[in-house]
Amino acid sequence: MVCFFAVVFQGQKNLTERRWGMLEFNNWFFVLMVQFFILMFILNAILFKPMMELFRQREQKVKSALEEAQLMNEKKEKAIAQMNADLAQAKAQAKQIIDALREEGLAYQREVVSNAEKEAVQLIEKARAEIKAETEKVRTMLRQEIVRLSEEIVNKLVKV
Repeated sequence: MVCFFAVVFQGQKNLTERRWGMLEFNNWFFVLMVQFFILMFILNAILFKPMMELFRQREQKVKSALEEAQLMNEKKEKAIAQMNADLAQAKAQAKQIIDALREEGLAYQREVVSNAEKEAVQLIEKARAEIKAETEKVRTMLRQEIVRLSEEIVNKLVKV
């Protein structure tokens, strides 16, 4: 309401007014100043303080969101580092297992080859023994045959 009266009475000029450039300093100037400060006080209480509070809350939310994102990023980096360490450990264990299995396989292969060689040597010895036995048997048979044939030849020569 004060603003309305200020506008209505502003058109009337007081004889005691002073002019400095474009500004007129009269009684209404001070009324308008008071109205302006009252309006600023009311706007401050109704508009500016709540808006500043909203801005502060929003800034706080953004800050907390950024901090949370930073924490999540750090957790992600730690998780990736842990997974890489676990992966490296798993690879090392797998390599150890593979090497152990390879050594075990090579040892088994050596054992099989050794057993096969022993078996082959035994078979060769057995075959030689059998060949020797057969040779002796054949020699014995041939001697007996020679003795028999010699006796027959001698008998046939004596009969003649």
